[in-house]
Amino acid sequence: MIEKLKESHGPAFGFKVSGKLTADDIAGISQQIDFAIAEHKKPIGVLADLSGMHGATWGARWEEMRFLQRHTDHIARIAVVSDDKWEEIAEMTAVSTAALQAETLYFQSSEIRHAWRWVKMAHRDEGMPVRIMYPGKGLFQNYTPEYMGI
Repeated sequence: MIEKLKESHGPAFGFKVSGKLTADDIAGISQQIDFAIAEHKKPIGVLADLSGMHGATWGARWEEMRFLQRHTDHIARIAVVSDDKWEEIAEMTAVSTAALQAETLYFQSSEIRHAWRWVKMAHRDEGMPVRIMYPGKGLFQNYTPEYMGI
């Protein structure tokens, strides 16, 4: 199940995942994020609280990737909140955040206040732990195909 967080407004949208994530969950929250993107008209920040998540179906992963690919230019920052090891969460989200090309940071549940500040204002507090899951530069930033010089 996914629920929209009450702190969501303006350039920031947050949601909390509980239990096992399904494709229907992704479809439901996607419509709400689509509305937030259309309303704000600039790239937004997204906070994903995964502290209550207990896995995801393959269908959910597929829908997540399709949604994120569709919004490459509309989401600038993602804050992932969890109590799991951040390396494990980074591994789990690497493919979808790379498709999105949004800067993605990890926060523990106790740091959710910092996560909201960063998502809303793209500002990091001094002393805030910074755990970069994805720098947001794009997979092919410095890639030049070998055959281009032929």
